[in-house]
Amino acid sequence: MDWISVQERLPDHLSKVLCYLPGNIQYIGKTNEIRPEPLVILRFVADFFGEGDDKREKHGPHFWAGEGLSNHYMADVTHWMPLPEAP
Repeated sequence: MDWISVQERLPDHLSKVLCYLPGNIQYIGKTNEIRPEPLVILRFVADFFGEGDDKREKHGPHFWAGEGLSNHYMADVTHWMPLPEAP
């Protein structure tokens, strides 16, 4: 599978996909260790921010929903690809 640029095409609404986030970091447990983590599984949410919402003006209408603290604004993700089939 090839990576798809978010400039080229976006996933279907509520699709869970593998995302590339250059410069993304992850905090590990209680140690607060920081680790680079450019690959994250996220769910694409189309038109997440409603009309008139300040965040829509600042970040655009769409959003990447993750688990816990791994939510991301549109600009964080540069590329995505469908998840592979389970074995």
